[in-house]
Amino acid sequence: MTVAIGEALTLADVAAVASGAEVTFPTSARQRIASARTVVDGAVASGDVVYGVTTGFGALANVRVDPAKASDLQHGIVRSHATAVGRPLPRDEARAMLLLRAHVLALGHSGVRPELVDLMVAMLNADVIPVVPEQGSLGASGDLAPLANLALPLIGAGQVLTETGAEPAADAFRRARLAPLQLDAKEGLALVNGTQGMLAIGALAAERLSLLARTADVVAAMTIEAALGTDAPFDYRLQRLRPHPGQAVSASNLRLLLEGSPILASHRHSEHLVQDAYSLRCAPQVHGATRDVLAFARGVLEIELNAVSDNPIVVPADGDIVSGGNFHGQPVAVAMDALGLATVGLASISERRLYRLLDPAMSNGLPAFLVPESGLNSGFMLVQYTAASLVSESKSLAHPASVDSIPSSAGQEDHVSMGMTAARHAREVVANAETVVALEALGAAQALDLRAPLEPGPATLAVRHALRAAVPFYEADREFGPDIAAAVNLVRAGELAAAAETVAGPLA
Repeated sequence: MTVAIGEALTLADVAAVASGAEVTFPTSARQRIASARTVVDGAVASGDVVYGVTTGFGALANVRVDPAKASDLQHGIVRSHATAVGRPLPRDEARAMLLLRAHVLALGHSGVRPELVDLMVAMLNADVIPVVPEQGSLGASGDLAPLANLALPLIGAGQVLTETGAEPAADAFRRARLAPLQLDAKEGLALVNGTQGMLAIGALAAERLSLLARTADVVAAMTIEAALGTDAPFDYRLQRLRPHPGQAVSASNLRLLLEGSPILASHRHSEHLVQDAYSLRCAPQVHGATRDVLAFARGVLEIELNAVSDNPIVVPADGDIVSGGNFHGQPVAVAMDALGLATVGLASISERRLYRLLDPAMSNGLPAFLVPESGLNSGFMLVQYTAASLVSESKSLAHPASVDSIPSSAGQEDHVSMGMTAARHAREVVANAETVVALEALGAAQALDLRAPLEPGPATLAVRHALRAAVPFYEADREFGPDIAAAVNLVRAGELAAAAETVAGPLA
């Protein structure tokens, strides 16, 4: 697969490049860039006062800079703004960030030379990826500090990622036969102004949550069977009376997944329970709310992927260079806060379903903590502790970052979005939710085994087989770490959802 910058990008394109797909730089994008560059060159030659081209930056916008020092000005902004700290972004997020910055330049409104984008594309295709510490962005003027760290290797400075850590970018460039550039007017500013840090993290988190939403339906179906629940609440006649889109999709998935279940058939007319607990019966409503917020967040991200978030912006058709505020990250920040908050509900209800399987007072006949000889064995007791811990941590992470602002640059930048913080928190909440759903899957598979000789339905049986190929039945206490790691990998790789789909067909 190849992805062309300067053309309309999708979240799937970003995920593909994050995973190593090749990037191309079409002639049409190169021509747009050249047209915008002509405008910048003309402004410099005529001595016009243009922010960031012939002036300083931020609160220093009123300081005129000699055009002869244009290159020094642009190198200076990259070096001085590269103040990000903390853990480096993982390779996939850093690749996504580099792609998105190259893409916004390729849209042809930033006034850079095509050679700058050529180098960024070459770095992606050679997998020479900058080290970008993840803390330090205020989210306006975009992700200044992380983007400056992303840009350092382009001028022969900074570090790039290796398999074991980091190395000087200059060494990696020599091996890859890449040459750093001498920046020209406007180019340093164009490299650091924008929302591509929060956008890269947010785009990949949204893609992960899209897969997790389907997997959560799959695992919920397993638990409903294992707990001797019923599929009656998912009846289409009931669901259509409250037509939230996400709820409808989740209920439809559960109907498909539970179809033909011998376990459900075995007690369909039993009076052992009048109604299931909310964590079973209300799965479509809770999962659906997460899906609806995800749809909103994806819409914001897809607009932002193809938006020009630079400043100032070049309008080649009119020959103008216009200053504005497109770098402000508030739209993405709010969407990421919403995505993180909505994901907590998905994790929370998953943990509650797991809890019900472990307590004999709630599980309709399963042994305590899902293990033979409970007492001698602790079984899944601490699995639920871990799930509860992750849910509680996620509640703290869901505090909205976008409600905060703090002035900077001598008051010139007096309202900021904290968008990269929102995206980082959302990413962590999604990661926690993946683990919680994986823990529920372990418990549900164990409980289904304990229901033998009754068998689950064909779709959930396929999921149990997929899980059992990596994790054996829990006969007696053993180290849980490898089992948990295997289950989390299956969830993140989409293998549990894929197993269900081999029988039930595509899930929405």
